Amino acid sequence: MRLGYVGAGRMGRPMVGRLVAAGHETRVLGRTPEARTALAEGGARPVADVAAVGEDADAVMVCLFDDDQVRDVCIDGPLMSRMRTGSVVVVHTTGSPDTVEAVAARAASRGVQVVDAPVSGGPHDIAAGRICLFVGGAEEAVERVRPVLRGYGDPILHVGALGAGQRVKLLNNALFGAQIGLLADAVRLGATSGVDETVLIEALQHGSAASRALAGVAARGSVTAFAAAVGGFLGKDMDVVRRVAAEHGSELGALGEGLDALAGVLAAATAGDRMTSSTAG
Repeated sequence: MRLGYVGAGRMGRPMVGRLVAAGHETRVLGRTPEARTALAEGGARPVADVAAVGEDADAVMVCLFDDDQVRDVCIDGPLMSRMRTGSVVVVHTTGSPDTVEAVAARAASRGVQVVDAPVSGGPHDIAAGRICLFVGGAEEAVERVRPVLRGYGDPILHVGALGAGQRVKLLNNALFGAQIGLLADAVRLGATSGVDETVLIEALQHGSAASRALAGVAARGSVTAFAAAVGGFLGKDMDVVRRVAAEHGSELGALGEGLDALAGVLAAATAGDRMTSSTAG
């Protein structure tokens, strides 16, 4: 298939590599000469402007950091100006369901369909072809891009209509973030009773409290170190979770308590980074 890609960064670059390896002609936005050279060396077809990414493409993947960037490219920008009728925009960015619905409203005027497919996992999962995709959209549109998504996605979970992928991913991240917050409270409680954090983390991995969040904490050595590592994306996702819940008049319940604890850890980690930088300077 003829594909376009916007956002070939930490997550997007390995996706592009998998698409090229699968034999797809893949045009990728490269904003600098250096980026375009690197993309060409990897077998992609680099282009310098957003409109060229979508020109005559069967599908365009968008993997940016947040809602503002998605709106800038897909709604305010010229991405769809050269896309043909029947093509599909796949939004991998985790964000508000309102954003993908707004993108779909913009796309409809050009006969373009939209699928939201936020991912769960990291670059290593993409490179191995096993990143989890939570997909929302019309059955026809999802099936049209499924062969492309198989290049790096497994499992590909069609969880409902447009926006459902975002809702599932936000709940996934809320649970993940709350678990980190709960681990922080467990470490604090352990310290008051004389249990060292390192000892506690090692022991919990062998018990019923084991989780992916705990595995991440163990790999980094502490709750604070892991929270600092994932805080860049998790913090903005938690802001979206709270906003979406408020818009629907929903209470976060115990999830909210866990997320409050996570916010405390992130604040402490950020303060620690500032102090380290100040001391180093």
